[in-house]
Amino acid sequence: MKLSKITALLLASLTVLSAQESIQVGNISQDHTFEQVVSDKGVHLGGGWVANIDLRTGWLNYDYQNSPNNPSSVNKGHLDSQGFYVVPKISLTTPTIAGFAAKVTGIYTTDFGINNPDKETRTFVPNPADPKSFGILQEAYLHFDMNDNKVLVGRQELTTPMIDADDWYMQSNAFEVAHYTNTMLENNIFSVGYFYKMAGVWDSGAYEPDIAPKGGTDFYSMSQASFISQYDKDRADDSGVIYASYELDVKQHNFQLWDYYATDIYNILFAQYDFKDSVNGFSYNLGAQIIDWQEVGKMADSQSQTNVDYTIYSARFDGYFDNGFSFATGYSKYTDGEGQGATLGVWGGYPYFANGMIFHFFEAGTLQNAASYKGQLGYDISKNLTVMYRMTYYGLDSDHSISSSGVGQKEMLLNGLRLSYGGSKGAYFTGTYEHVDLDFEPDTYALRLIGGYKF
Repeated sequence: MKLSKITALLLASLTVLSAQESIQVGNISQDHTFEQVVSDKGVHLGGGWVANIDLRTGWLNYDYQNSPNNPSSVNKGHLDSQGFYVVPKISLTTPTIAGFAAKVTGIYTTDFGINNPDKETRTFVPNPADPKSFGILQEAYLHFDMNDNKVLVGRQELTTPMIDADDWYMQSNAFEVAHYTNTMLENNIFSVGYFYKMAGVWDSGAYEPDIAPKGGTDFYSMSQASFISQYDKDRADDSGVIYASYELDVKQHNFQLWDYYATDIYNILFAQYDFKDSVNGFSYNLGAQIIDWQEVGKMADSQSQTNVDYTIYSARFDGYFDNGFSFATGYSKYTDGEGQGATLGVWGGYPYFANGMIFHFFEAGTLQNAASYKGQLGYDISKNLTVMYRMTYYGLDSDHSISSSGVGQKEMLLNGLRLSYGGSKGAYFTGTYEHVDLDFEPDTYALRLIGGYKF
């Protein structure tokens, strides 16, 4: 396809997806994203009805030095992938009556027949096993909000630390969920809920042809959408995830405690503390985080094909100067237990302090007993335009992290550059480039160009 045609399509369809609802008020450090927020004004139709009409376009290019025409086992067998996509999205929100409101959202994903299906196995925009255009009813929920009590039931793009809408890939994740939030005590947030099903191509593991033939392009149970073995998914019998959370947000202090119980799979305990302050034109955040995964129920009681038993301890120091310069640092230590490949990033949760931008832990053999270190520099060129450089170094345990050729890996280095624009009238663009240098594997490169305009 000629460059002029791609450019014309990009200019014709620039927009952004609607913002997701977030239960917590504190910074959950969604470290894989660093994007400008674009206001979501919507089109007011009268009588309290609001429509949001969005399009998202993107060009994605992943170079694993492993051609689909002559595939090999390098880089875990991941194949070079690329594609151009357009994602129109329409939402309609009702007026609020006696505390009740409803919302429906539909999205459609297409490449206009431009892409080569053999080169879409790692773009994770359509189903990689059957890359074709698709539509989905992304949201359809009833919401009640009165006297600091909030209840929601239905399909929703919801953000929590470990189960997340993660919207900076081409489509947001969405969940069939019921949740309740209480804010009656000042500075305190209490939440409980149940995630039943999930749709999301990038963050869902529902790709078993006989059970989930549409991959992430439709809703499947949380157990099917996990990354554990199919044997363990079947034993979990389409189970969901129960969660409860508490957050304290007062002055400079924010503390969060979340527990996610994935029935017959594993339990996630998430705790994070942030101290935020500013002095003489300098704002900073000191944070500490603990995330623990432990298998439970049928997966723990049987000769499971998946073992989950590990913890990540993390710390960070981030700062921003009034002159536009910023920095971020992070450290994470993974304990020697198993399960990283079956749990990290599942269901869209990436709150870890020391990650790369695009490629994270999936390229290394495993992060068992590993440590990661992040350094980041940023500058606000203008009010709406930011440039950022990030380096993330992983010290791997060569007794556990094994390359495609069977050799132990000691290091993985990620370097990335990102340019983000978020206009006050709804326009946005983000360009991200990243390079991965991993022991005993060919270097990996990625380029993501995503643009949008929100009405």
